[in-house]
Amino acid sequence: MLKKKAMLIDLTLCVGCNACQVACKEVNKLSGDEEKTLSPTAYTALQEYDGVFVRRMCQHCDDPTCASVCPVGALTKKSEGPVIYEVDKCIGCRYCMQACPFQVPRYEWSSTYPRVHKCIMCHERLAKGLPTACSEACPTGATKFGDRDDLLKEAYERINAEPDKYVHKIYGENEVGGTSILYLSSVPFENIGFHTTLQTTPLPQLTWNALSKIPGVVSVGGVLLAGIWWITNRRQEVQEYERKMHDTNNSSNGKE
Repeated sequence: MLKKKAMLIDLTLCVGCNACQVACKEVNKLSGDEEKTLSPTAYTALQEYDGVFVRRMCQHCDDPTCASVCPVGALTKKSEGPVIYEVDKCIGCRYCMQACPFQVPRYEWSSTYPRVHKCIMCHERLAKGLPTACSEACPTGATKFGDRDDLLKEAYERINAEPDKYVHKIYGENEVGGTSILYLSSVPFENIGFHTTLQTTPLPQLTWNALSKIPGVVSVGGVLLAGIWWITNRRQEVQEYERKMHDTNNSSNGKE
């Protein structure tokens, strides 16, 4: 059985060298110099909190909300871990941006042909048996790539070996059902910009649980919406017809 891949980011080992972002930009052919926040040209970014460097990127949720709300399947979860994005399918609705609990996807607002941007966990490299570019470039071992179960085991071993060094929590183990990006830290996660009030249940499951209890309401709502659309569209057709008739009559009167 294919083992799910993940990355373990140990913030106590990060020195802020930005080698991860440089490697990411190179492999994804992204322009620009060093960036401190996520953007269409920065799929990963380093932010500093009183000497603690925090790496931001897509969490690659096990049950991604972004993929569940995408109406055209532009975002999909791969069995080996990555949540990938297919630009040719995207219609630019930006539902993924609204749905992401980690506020990760970025949009090309200034582009004539805008698209969504986010980390795709180097899925093409993974298919060739290679690690992610960022983990390969990390000089201190702050980012480690491997099987998710093995990385969780190692993370607990690090915590148990040095209990005074680490917060006794692996961020990403259970958040919104678990993610493929795991974090260790020496300071409370809420102090360094992490969302620590997220539920452990995958958000798409919560949505499905709610909708499954009201199938009648959903069906009726769908019929009502379809009716509203038809009425609105019909009104526009009638208005357009009346306008054309009015123009025709005026033209005829003018000739007379």
